[in-house]
Amino acid sequence: MMGRRKASLAEDLMDITAALPWWMGVILAVIAYSILQNYAVLELPTNAVPGKMSHVVIEQMGRTFAYYGQYILPLLFLFGALGSFIKRRKRKHLIQTVGKGKPSNGLRDISWRDFELLVGEAFRMHGFSVVETGGGGADGGINLVLKKEGEVFLVQCKQWRAYKVSVNVVRELLGVMVTKGAAGGFVVTSGVFTTEAMSFAKGRNIELIDGSALSVMIEKARANVSICSATGKKVSQALSPTSSIPIDAPNCPKCGGSMVKRVAKQGEKAGIPFWGCAEFPKCRGI
Repeated sequence: MMGRRKASLAEDLMDITAALPWWMGVILAVIAYSILQNYAVLELPTNAVPGKMSHVVIEQMGRTFAYYGQYILPLLFLFGALGSFIKRRKRKHLIQTVGKGKPSNGLRDISWRDFELLVGEAFRMHGFSVVETGGGGADGGINLVLKKEGEVFLVQCKQWRAYKVSVNVVRELLGVMVTKGAAGGFVVTSGVFTTEAMSFAKGRNIELIDGSALSVMIEKARANVSICSATGKKVSQALSPTSSIPIDAPNCPKCGGSMVKRVAKQGEKAGIPFWGCAEFPKCRGI
């Protein structure tokens, strides 16, 4: 199997910009042009001081770089911004269409790259900031880095023809979590997990999201979009290995937000679990 071609500096710059919101790429392009253009038009001293010719040569090289760079660098930022915009549109399209009206195995019909974009957008719509790392291909490494409330979570996507995910994958994720100092992690698959994998994940701040759970997660993200479109208000959906709001929690019947599982402490239903709105006491939906 051929190794990945080494990327050039220009490609790296576009990739980094494409990982940012598209408008940040445009701002970087404007800033780069302004700085380099101002430097490129500065005049060199006409009378060089003896013994300082090297400084004049360096200044000339810098202005030459600025002259060409004032066009090249902004273009790279703009190409990166365009890539970010296209990826954003694609992620939204995937959320709205993949698996809609189909069983969860529709998730396995897309490419591993689209699966990663889909999962990243689902987490983003549940309140995380998301960095897509690529993960080294369809089946290797950390694919997403999530951040929320100052904590970092790692995500490993196992989609491409990996119907049953073994305990080894969970062990690998735990090792990276320890190395990186992450607060928790997720393994997401379009298939299922072995019994050993589920047992190993318990108590380790690792949440396993199989195809069915991922479908629920996507449907909740779609519901958020519908609520936002209808009310103009953003609905908060909490989701993390340390959260009390699981991915299969229903939406609050009153405000449409997340619900958490609680246990009645008094009355004739004491000791019985129930779903209550996460915004309690502001909202008392059950």
